[in-house]
Amino acid sequence: MIAILKFVHIAAIAIWTAGLISLPSLYVQRAHVRSNDSLYRMQRMVRFAYVAMISPAAFIAVSSGIALSFARDVFSPWFSWKLGFVALLAMFHVFSGLVIIRLFKEGEVYPPWRFMLATVSCCAIVAAILVLVLAKEAPVFSLPRVMGEPGGLKRLLDPFNPWATP
Repeated sequence: MIAILKFVHIAAIAIWTAGLISLPSLYVQRAHVRSNDSLYRMQRMVRFAYVAMISPAAFIAVSSGIALSFARDVFSPWFSWKLGFVALLAMFHVFSGLVIIRLFKEGEVYPPWRFMLATVSCCAIVAAILVLVLAKEAPVFSLPRVMGEPGGLKRLLDPFNPWATP
């Protein structure tokens, strides 16, 4: 049963991440579309990819990952780091949906620098998840001691806070 669950998890992750990495390349092509018919066809293709393929794959990936975490009792530091990067990937997913909504309005374009930034950052997040999963070791990183004390964050940020707090 766990082998099937792992297969489903890995397959869903592959579809999800491949879709998120490829979406910016479709966005940047918006500037080259001239006719309304071609624009409508492109919008249908992008929305279909996001709604019918990438979003269900994301749901299956996260759901099967949760099921695997309960089945395998994964309570180690590397897993917490992995969940943090998965949260970043989920935020990237949401922002992609917002871009799709805005991009196909009249006169909107997706600049090439944003295409590069989105693609590289998504690839970096996916690579970080892969490294964490394959190495099964957390990075050596510790928060300042003050962060572990009650009220420590307030004391740490007080010099930067322009508003007086009661």
